[in-house]
Amino acid sequence: MVHTLNCGGRLLTLDQPLVMGILNATPDSFFTKGKNNSVGGLLDQAAAMLQAGASILDIGGVSTRPKADPVSEQEELDRVVPVIEAIYKAFPEAVLSVDTYRATVAREAVAKGAAIVNDISGGTMDEAMFQTIGDLKVSYILTHIQGTPSNMQQHPEYDNVLTAVMDFFTERITTLEQYGVKDIVLDVGFGFGKTMKHNYTLLKHMEAFRILNKPVLMGVSRKSMIYRALDTDTEHALNGTSVLHAWGLSNGADILRVHDVREAAEVVKLYHHLQQY
Repeated sequence: MVHTLNCGGRLLTLDQPLVMGILNATPDSFFTKGKNNSVGGLLDQAAAMLQAGASILDIGGVSTRPKADPVSEQEELDRVVPVIEAIYKAFPEAVLSVDTYRATVAREAVAKGAAIVNDISGGTMDEAMFQTIGDLKVSYILTHIQGTPSNMQQHPEYDNVLTAVMDFFTERITTLEQYGVKDIVLDVGFGFGKTMKHNYTLLKHMEAFRILNKPVLMGVSRKSMIYRALDTDTEHALNGTSVLHAWGLSNGADILRVHDVREAAEVVKLYHHLQQY
């Protein structure tokens, strides 16, 4: 089945995997370390990502790495809203996503041009989020997390991580649909309250989530599950990221959320050729 997403009145078709480029409007991003995170700098990054093959741009103003410092709602708004407004004005055909777990930020971002809300909390950190998504009638990325970014990596435990994530999705999808949310993307939340074993178990069995009949987003770009397994660091985790992207595409991933758009787009292109023969 070919999935589609309603993005501000435009239909985004996932007949082939798509690449989502990550734009961090934060001073403490593990990847950019705050470089070029002004509105102008992020506008340049957006242009480069779109040129390199990104179909979606995901703009976030709060670091969600383990033990990240909290950011006030106003500060998050000040970071992301001007960036979304500028990118939407410069590239009105681009599909924009806002990476937030706050309903107020989601509402303001959509008002300025965002068509997707990417919520790493799966609606667990703001009880108003699901109602807001229903009211806005935008696409929603539903992510599994155990805990919050401040404590999620403090001894995460599951009887069965695959069953736990599947049950979470099933319950949350039902609730979202009660609020009238139709376009839902699933993200198993690699690194969000998971050990290395949990992450690779989910990756190995990612195809199982097809039973839920929703598109699946894969977010492993340069994460610790890669560089720790390779005994290296974030800077040298691109090759490992590409390897896991290839595996993910073969096992049900519809969207790759990445820092390195050109390399991910090449993985998608080669996967497409593989499917043709």
